[in-house]
Amino acid sequence: MSDREPAPSVVWLVRHGESIGNVADAHAQKAGAGRLELDVRDPDVPLSDTGRAQAEALGRHLASLPEDERPTAVLSSPFARALTTAQLATAGLDVRVRTDERLRERDFGAFDGMTGAGIREQFPDEAGRRDLLGKFYYRPPGGESWADVALRIRSLLATEALRHDCERLLVVAHQAVIMVFRYVLEELTEQQLLAVDKEQQVANASLTRYELNGGGDLELVSFNDVDHLVERDEEVTEEPDAAQHP
Repeated sequence: MSDREPAPSVVWLVRHGESIGNVADAHAQKAGAGRLELDVRDPDVPLSDTGRAQAEALGRHLASLPEDERPTAVLSSPFARALTTAQLATAGLDVRVRTDERLRERDFGAFDGMTGAGIREQFPDEAGRRDLLGKFYYRPPGGESWADVALRIRSLLATEALRHDCERLLVVAHQAVIMVFRYVLEELTEQQLLAVDKEQQVANASLTRYELNGGGDLELVSFNDVDHLVERDEEVTEEPDAAQHP
C-alpha cells in the first residue's frame, strides 16, 4: 500500500481576468487619487471587456490541450470577477465549476477601495504600522494580512487535496491568494515571498502550474505564464505598482 498523501497530480493557479476594479485602480494611481471610482462592492466587481477576452483566450488554450492534460476539476473564488473567469475559461470543457470562499480576495477592511496615497493621507498612523510590520503581517483595520490568507489556503489544501486526489485541478483566484499559494506550497520564508512579489506582478488570466513530483510534493513548473494570451493577441495586464497597494 502506498503511503503517499492525497494530492492533485496537477494544480493550475489562475488570476481572474482584468476587472473594472483593476481599470479604476490604474486610473486612480495615475491621477494620484485617494480612492477608486467604483459603485459596486468588491465581491460584485465584474470583468472588463478586456478581462472577458482574456478569460476566453485562456479557455481556448485549455480546450486545445490533449484530453488527458485538461483540467478535471475547477475551484473558484466566489467573487464575480473570478467566477466569471472560471466559467468562460472552462466553457469548452466538460467540468463543473465549484466555488470556495477560502479563495476570496484578501479583505482590505477599512481600506477597501483606497489607494496607497489615500491611506497615507487619511491614516498616517496605520501607514506607519504597515511600514513597521511589513506587507506579510500587516492587517488593515477590519481586514486581513497575507498571513491570515495563508491560514485559509492551508485549510483549503487540506480538504481539497483529499477530494481531488490525482485530479488535474484548476484554481481561479486573486493576486494575493496566488502569491500565498506559493508561500504555502513551496514553504517560502516571508522574505522570499516578498522578493518574488517585488520582482513580478501576477498578470490577469495568467497561469501558474504545479505538478506532483516523485516525492509527493507539488513542484512549481511555471509561474505567471501569459503565452496563451500573447499567442492569441490579447492584452496582458497587471497591477501598476504593488508598492502602492495596502
